[in-house]
Amino acid sequence: MTGLAFLIPIALLMGLAGLCAFFWAMRSGQYDDMDGAAHRILIDDEEDEIR
Repeated sequence: MTGLAFLIPIALLMGLAGLCAFFWAMRSGQYDDMDGAAHRILIDDEEDEIR
């Protein structure tokens, strides 16, 4: 029982830290362009043809 009293607050703090990291990423613009990277991989660069 004392293990649960130790692990539950740690789990809640880790969940809160993950939620804060998610909101920080949203605010800093990490998820603004979801399709850009998916389309960028299909574009051929001229530099790749030289190699």
